[in-house]
Amino acid sequence: MYAKRNYSVKIMLLWTRRNIYKFIIIAAIPTILYEVFDWKFLHLPWLPIALVGSALAFIVSFKNNASYGRLWEARKVWGGIVNASRSFTIMVNDYITNEHANKALDEAEFFKIRKTLIMRHIAWLTSLRHALRVQKPWEMSNVNASDREYMRDIFINEREYTLNDELEGYLSVEEKKYVLSKSNRQTACLNLQSKHIRDLKEKGYVWEFSFLEMENMIVELFTLQGKLERIKNFPYPRQFATLNLFFVWIFIFLVPFGIINVFDEIGQDIITSTENPSEVLKLIGNVFVWLTIPFSVIVAWIFHTMERIGEVSENPFEGIANDVPITTMSRGIEIDIRQMIDDDPTTIPEPIAEQNGIQM
Repeated sequence: MYAKRNYSVKIMLLWTRRNIYKFIIIAAIPTILYEVFDWKFLHLPWLPIALVGSALAFIVSFKNNASYGRLWEARKVWGGIVNASRSFTIMVNDYITNEHANKALDEAEFFKIRKTLIMRHIAWLTSLRHALRVQKPWEMSNVNASDREYMRDIFINEREYTLNDELEGYLSVEEKKYVLSKSNRQTACLNLQSKHIRDLKEKGYVWEFSFLEMENMIVELFTLQGKLERIKNFPYPRQFATLNLFFVWIFIFLVPFGIINVFDEIGQDIITSTENPSEVLKLIGNVFVWLTIPFSVIVAWIFHTMERIGEVSENPFEGIANDVPITTMSRGIEIDIRQMIDDDPTTIPEPIAEQNGIQM
């Protein structure tokens, strides 16, 4: 745990280092002008700046809570998909029988029907995660240099493979052509499922009440899909997101002007604290004003990093480190439900491996 925590701190510092360089420059310029060029007028009263910081803390906290709410809702919906997928597989296993059939089928034929339904369900998952990975204009991970660098060596399936590639083997040629011809591919997959289940009911392989249960499960999958599409297609309100960032940067520029004379006064107090100060005390007192720079950088880093955490949590499907790992979860669902129908273990894919401690 200790090693993992240290690793996280290192990653956080690397992720924010470009901004740290900016904070150092912003703090150094007024400090140099104040101390080297003797511009002693270059300071502002700390009280109004502190009031701005207090208000900003509430604003940033509000944004972070809202962003985390979007992230957590997305994770809960995907948890619902996990449960619904297993429930649907149980229905596929136990509701499709010869009990009311017009023509009896053997176990091999039933397995073929079950596998067709399950593979189509995996095609729905695949289409859904590809739709969720589509880049939206308000998603900034592909623009932000720190995010691009952090994710540079991370392999994202939905960016490396097309949906056409990933649907191979999960749908028949005709079904694949039908799905790819639609703008909402995941809806097309569920539409095919419903038609197939109705056909099985009409042939007597699914009892009428069982048919209703399976259709209700299709409706539940539509509901879960709609919740994810709502999160994906409706961004965190831009007026909050943009103004928050402006307010943070205004505060960062003001901080060194508010504390520079405070540190200078503390330094002078150190020198005058004794009647005959030593050379060491004089040195400390004279250079104390330069602590404005690291102190300003620390304050700026805290506020800006809080803002950045909220920003990267706004859109939980961009494909960055803190997003919902929909690729990993989809593969986990596939493994579960294919094992539930006793599919050939040699044909079931392996779990998605972590990359640099990140699940995608």
